[in-house]
Amino acid sequence: MGLCGALVAPARAAPVTVTDDRGVSVMLPRAPQRIVSLLPSLAESVCALDRCDRLVGVDRYTQWPQALQRLPRVGGGLDPNIEQIVALRPDVVLMATSSRAADRLRALGVAVVALEPRSHADVRRVLLKLGELLEVDDADRVWRHIDAAIRAAAQSVPASARGTRVYFEVDPGPYAAGESSFIGETLSRLGAKNIVPAALGPFPKLNPEYIVRADPDLIMVAARTGPALLQRPGWSELRALRGGHLCLFTVEESDILVRPGPRMAEGARLMARCLAERAPRAIAASGGRR
Repeated sequence: MGLCGALVAPARAAPVTVTDDRGVSVMLPRAPQRIVSLLPSLAESVCALDRCDRLVGVDRYTQWPQALQRLPRVGGGLDPNIEQIVALRPDVVLMATSSRAADRLRALGVAVVALEPRSHADVRRVLLKLGELLEVDDADRVWRHIDAAIRAAAQSVPASARGTRVYFEVDPGPYAAGESSFIGETLSRLGAKNIVPAALGPFPKLNPEYIVRADPDLIMVAARTGPALLQRPGWSELRALRGGHLCLFTVEESDILVRPGPRMAEGARLMARCLAERAPRAIAASGGRR
């Protein structure tokens, strides 16, 4: 047979191996084609890497991108529907390290990759890990876009707002975003001062008196929590609440802000706008016109 008549064998899919955040090495016969995600930030990151079409199921809290809203909901990270997940025949399930489902799924023969971004460095690392898993050559481009957008947001914050002492509440526990969280890191890059130091952890539950004693210049909180703030003992005397130095984020905005993934750039813009419009010195510098 001449060269022209030779048959070319199709290229075989190569095995893919990644080490997840538990230190477990996970080997798949090829890049996964059917993925279930039990963490919103991981689903968003898969989509940012242009592999959205491989997601076949997501957790109940995943809302973005809109295309994912049509997918089956398989519970949450702490209470997943194991039977439903198995029925979707996933090549891999992505979940947080804190999820309780890993052992049960592995016992049923389902591959699990646990990844949990908590800081800016983690977000970049997770994007690169997912890039390995999904065979995306330039996964770092997503991080470069996020990083550049945060830098641009920082440049939009007026000098008068820099140094503003901020309390950012992620949940009415109250749970705060501390300096060491990805939210806290973004605030630092925007020139703000977090009243919750890194020593307390990324998302500590605080005694409400702690915030009263700290008396922040500016409060960032979900709109649904806003009306209850004045009911907390001593909070009516906070300078931020007395002066209207408060940013209330909608449900959609709150989802953006608390997800350590590709929408961190948009979250940085929301926080930068809050600092520019509601920080005491920024308002004074604008003559109260904001």
